[in-house]
Amino acid sequence: MEFKQGAFKFLKERGFIKQLTHEKETKEMLDARPVTFYFGIDPTADNLHIGHFFGLRVFKILQDFGHKGILLIGNATAAIGDPSFKNEMRKMMTAEELKENSKGIEKVVKKFINMDTATIVYNADWTNNRTYLDFMREVGSHFNVNRMLSFENYKNRLTEGGLTFFEMGYMLMQAYDFIHLNNEFGCTLQLCGSDQWANVVAGVELGRKMSLKNGKERPQLVGLSTPLLTNKDGTKMGKTEKGTLWVHGENAKPFDFYQYFINVDDAEVEQLLKFFGDMTVQEIAPLITKDIREAKKKLAYDVTKLVHGKEAADEVVETTRKMFYKKEVTDILNDPSVPMAAFLYTDLVIAFDLKTVKEDKVLKAEMKVVDFLSVLHEIFFSKREIRDLIENGGITIDAKKIESTDETIDLIYRKDYLVKKGKKTFLKVIVK
Repeated sequence: MEFKQGAFKFLKERGFIKQLTHEKETKEMLDARPVTFYFGIDPTADNLHIGHFFGLRVFKILQDFGHKGILLIGNATAAIGDPSFKNEMRKMMTAEELKENSKGIEKVVKKFINMDTATIVYNADWTNNRTYLDFMREVGSHFNVNRMLSFENYKNRLTEGGLTFFEMGYMLMQAYDFIHLNNEFGCTLQLCGSDQWANVVAGVELGRKMSLKNGKERPQLVGLSTPLLTNKDGTKMGKTEKGTLWVHGENAKPFDFYQYFINVDDAEVEQLLKFFGDMTVQEIAPLITKDIREAKKKLAYDVTKLVHGKEAADEVVETTRKMFYKKEVTDILNDPSVPMAAFLYTDLVIAFDLKTVKEDKVLKAEMKVVDFLSVLHEIFFSKREIRDLIENGGITIDAKKIESTDETIDLIYRKDYLVKKGKKTFLKVIVK
């Protein structure tokens, strides 16, 4: 891809930069020539969430400006687990878990970066064949424990009872990753989320110290952190009623993605449009001022398109239009993008001791609405929540508002129901 100047300016004006080890040098590097950079992901799961995608978004932006990326899958560092900002030691993963998760991560990242100008590496390839003594002599000798413990990411653990020696090795390993990638690929820039900042700084410092010791000149290594995606209250963005907002696989629903971003706090919309939208910075502010609802629709569409593709985003917009403009329930039920739950008619009859009757060749049974809704664990957590929602007019079934907790519903064999919770949560329920 052709090299273009302006990557640093683009990242800075859209808010992608939180911290820099060397601002002047980083700007000069990115404007002068194609730079090799890297971004690391530990395979603690076989999928990626919106936070990882944010890092890959910056990865792809740098590629679009003509820079070359290395995606590091940390199958060695994940064997320890990053202790940063954690209150207790992470659960140690087995070799088989690391292997399977790493394969899953590699599959997912290829959706979001340009593999023509990217290389995927695994840090176990240069870590597992080193002896402990050799590693500590070469790398550990450059780390001061007092300096390590001064970093913000360790303070919670010190307050809660301290770090294990095992976990402290994580910073050494990530720092050495930067050195190895510089030696092998000429990598001079590391990207990270701000929660990884201390580890990036450690890598930059390690490069300087090793050069001084060996008497070999090394190019300036620099680090760049992006802000963490958080909600207005400071919690990590991407947590929903159904769990984490994944970007791939059967748990990654375009509809859920769209609904999540169309319902973010008004105060977050402008920055998120800068992160994920295709509008210029100059175009965003007037839209926010003029019509915040339209701005949210634009945000939700752009993010869904980035993650799931234009076709999926268009389908979700059409589904949402049908829902919120009160189109026929049957149209919504026939839409494949609507979240779904399925149950066997006989299982429900047995579980709730229902009496089945046959009318006009149709099997059905009278069932309490609260019982029917209680099996929909995708959107309801308890019968108490269900009763509270009903009393506040917050539940409809097939466009009929449920007025009382004593109401019943006809449970019909081979029927689809559309359940609406609140104003924006929908679930298609199939009884088969």
